[in-house]
Amino acid sequence: MSRAEPITALILETFRLNGALLSAGDRLVGHLGLTSARWQVLGAIAYAPQALAIAHIARNMGLTRQAVRRLVNEMVADGLLRLAANPHHRRARLVLMTKAGRAAYAAAMALQTPWAEALGQDLPPAEIDAARRVLLAMRVHLSPDNDTTPGDPDALDEHA
Repeated sequence: MSRAEPITALILETFRLNGALLSAGDRLVGHLGLTSARWQVLGAIAYAPQALAIAHIARNMGLTRQAVRRLVNEMVADGLLRLAANPHHRRARLVLMTKAGRAAYAAAMALQTPWAEALGQDLPPAEIDAARRVLLAMRVHLSPDNDTTPGDPDALDEHA
């Protein structure tokens, strides 16, 4: 069997999983006024060590700038986010969560934790970590700024 066959099967399963995760996420947080896409943007902001502009959120989450701009504009209109001046770039404003945005994100994460526990209950932690490392290695290898082939997946944790 060529190496392409299992990689292709993994890619196809990842596409299916992504669709299932987005649908499940929409169901999980829909009553909070969120979608999976909105939740993803809030998560990118929550996990960032500093305030980010739309382009940085898009880059960090693997989304297009246009999609993030549309989501941010909607979420600003809904009072979940606000835009602030960026001292490093006049036109690229920083995206910040409002009090309502922080509350919505906290509520979503409170739902996500037991959901994730249930989802992983029959999966050994070592296998979950091995799957994460394989997906991380593939993502790093596909990164446009990656000019080398990744070696040890443990060494890739710096790219997460």
